[in-house]
Amino acid sequence: MSSHREAPEISKDPVADNTDTYAFVSPDNPDTVTIITNYLPAEAPAGGPTFYEFGNDVQYTIHIDNNGDGKADIQYQFTFESKIENPNTFLYNTGPIKSLTDPNWSKRQFYTLTRVDKTGTTVLGEGLACPPSNIGPRSTPNYESLAGEAIHSLPGGQTVFAGQRNDPFFVDIGSIFDLGDLRPFQNLHIFPEAATKGTDTLATLNVHSIVIQVPITSLTANGARPKLMSPKAVLGIWGSASRRKVRMAGEGDERMESGPFVQVSRLANPLFNEVLIPMARKDQWNGTSPSEEAQFKQFVEHPELAELLPVLYPEVFPNLEAFTGARNDLVAILLTGIPSGVIPGFQNASKKGVVADLMRLNVAIPPSKEPNRYGILGGDLAGYPNGRRLTDDAGSISLRAVAGAALPLVEPSFTPDAAANLLEQGLEPLPIRAQDTFPYVGTPHSGFNEPSETS
Repeated sequence: MSSHREAPEISKDPVADNTDTYAFVSPDNPDTVTIITNYLPAEAPAGGPTFYEFGNDVQYTIHIDNNGDGKADIQYQFTFESKIENPNTFLYNTGPIKSLTDPNWSKRQFYTLTRVDKTGTTVLGEGLACPPSNIGPRSTPNYESLAGEAIHSLPGGQTVFAGQRNDPFFVDIGSIFDLGDLRPFQNLHIFPEAATKGTDTLATLNVHSIVIQVPITSLTANGARPKLMSPKAVLGIWGSASRRKVRMAGEGDERMESGPFVQVSRLANPLFNEVLIPMARKDQWNGTSPSEEAQFKQFVEHPELAELLPVLYPEVFPNLEAFTGARNDLVAILLTGIPSGVIPGFQNASKKGVVADLMRLNVAIPPSKEPNRYGILGGDLAGYPNGRRLTDDAGSISLRAVAGAALPLVEPSFTPDAAANLLEQGLEPLPIRAQDTFPYVGTPHSGFNEPSETS
């Protein structure tokens, strides 16, 4: 699920592959919004001698729609540059890396951050340093100190970080893509097996994160703190990666690029391209804008997985099998936002008629004092699909939604099957995957220590 290797072409281009997008009102700084976009799926911690880094030929962009039309009103653009400090060694480092300027570190990466909005283009920072990969106790003996040095304060109360982190997405990919195996109901599958605990596929893997924290008033359309039911309270957020239109390879390491940037990956909601879009159109979807989403609406209205569940689990989902109408609940959750009047005291809708896959966040809803991992389905309005927190169980929430758990919100006569509200991956959000302060994404696994779910 989410967007790890979710389309044929982007699976061959990991540095440009969006894996997850998160957006939430910062729990320790509630006057701000934190946005996280992750790339480079399934990084094995022991990645030497060529350790992972962002693509120097990729433009990474965080998009924000603040007027509900499905188009970006604000963009944060990140471009990276690697520098080889020591050309005479094959080693990433020739001794312990104790700071971001340590001469033992042979290859470093820096980035430029630019904000584009209605006032123009503003370079917020140049030569911003990334931390190294987490190699091991001899090479990176105090990794959190290095990561702390890579947290940069920017003008206007903004904060940014870009570098390797622990992949926070917890998901049982192995079972889901084994013919829709749902471990709580394995014994009821058309090919039954004894029920087992879920396996966290990404528990021992790393990812590269771009994290930015911005005052709410710097993101809203009128520069003010909006009221909860105001349309101005809703931000539509997504991440993308783009490459130059023309790329040519010469002899050795010679490269040439020209032309405009062309989008090769995008991501907002954590299942859209992965589960809803047919394989033959996944690459096309990655190249389109959310404002062009209407051509894919049919796959949300009639999701293939919802049709498969009653087939794979005979007699477990009879009400879902009998429902033949359009899935307007999924359309609201993923494409239009939830309008006022559906859930008491809540709305995160775009403009009427706008259809776009966006991570919609109502910034007037404060962080929850007791977060529920099931987000809105668990009665927690500060959780997914109102933005997405690192600890939200997006996999289980999505499975329940596809199975019909939210359908009564728009079809009051529909009764969800009992199984719909029981669906879960059987996984717990691990403490090491997230932290309480910026950049919130947990410390990456060390390449020296054998990765585990607890260290």
